[in-house]
Amino acid sequence: MLDSNSIENIDIDEENKGLYEHLNITVDSKQEPLRIDKFLLIYRQNSSRNKISQTCRAGNVIVNGTAVKQNYRVKPGDQISVLLTHPPRENVIIPQDIPVNIVYEDDDLVVVDKEAGMVVHPGFGNWDGTLVNALAFHFEKNGEKSDLDRVGLVHRIDKDTSGLLVIAKNEYALSFLAKQFFNRTTKRLYWAFVWGNMQDEEGTIRGHIGRHPKNRMQMSVYEDGSQGKHAVTHYKVLERFKYMTWVECKLETGRTHQIRAHFRHIGHTLFNDERYEGHTPLRGINLPKYKQFIKNVFEILPRHALHAHTLGFIHPTTKKELYFESPMPKDMADAVKKWRNYLEN
Repeated sequence: MLDSNSIENIDIDEENKGLYEHLNITVDSKQEPLRIDKFLLIYRQNSSRNKISQTCRAGNVIVNGTAVKQNYRVKPGDQISVLLTHPPRENVIIPQDIPVNIVYEDDDLVVVDKEAGMVVHPGFGNWDGTLVNALAFHFEKNGEKSDLDRVGLVHRIDKDTSGLLVIAKNEYALSFLAKQFFNRTTKRLYWAFVWGNMQDEEGTIRGHIGRHPKNRMQMSVYEDGSQGKHAVTHYKVLERFKYMTWVECKLETGRTHQIRAHFRHIGHTLFNDERYEGHTPLRGINLPKYKQFIKNVFEILPRHALHAHTLGFIHPTTKKELYFESPMPKDMADAVKKWRNYLEN
């Protein structure tokens, strides 16, 4: 529990004594000014705008020793703490009866087709309602005891990315599967909608990926290799929609936001990807009907258009290959229909 020496110069009234620190951040020296509610929302993807706003209004977001409102703009070097009335629950997984699409399961692992909008693992702002909470309930219901804090997630996908994930049920399975991801021997294909009409039918994007020099919530591409880590993305065009292209992506490496950063780098940001400025109509097209059409598609597909379509790996016990395919989710499929109809008419 925090005491008077935990954070300097914090004035806490009688009702707010005994708060617990849930998050402590030192803002990067290269971070550009940004509202603190948006900063926290981006910094911790598994939170929500409403929860962050409520925390600010309660005076529980502290910057440099002073409570701030949600419109405070963070600056390089700011010390941010989030204080709440209950202890952090990083090590407590609460089983919850949440529907989850399990496409395969045995004694060693489970394969899930995750819906967009579901957070994978509990964290600040979302200690429950996640995929891990749902799986904990599922395992408990079936009489299994899987320590999802110690074993479990072999890989992750973003909250707003849909598609396939494999979760290990024991330490041996976790180690065996993790090695395949490390050695890039898994078979994974992603579907993405990207802005613009891709010039080539297929190609490869190469460039180190590291933090953006100004917006530290984004990843940036460094072709000269001066920063970041080596990253390679192969792509193939599946369908063209004049102003948008449906592509299939194969990752040779697995860097944070690799597909999102690579396609933005070549001028084809993911459709409706707010973090990478893909949430506005393609520049240079000012037709009112077109802008209204894009607004309508954004309502159908209110997230970045990325789907983990396939997943293949060698089973840890049988040593046989397992391969799964996830159909295009409804929001992306509805967007495709709307684009086809728009171009036809």
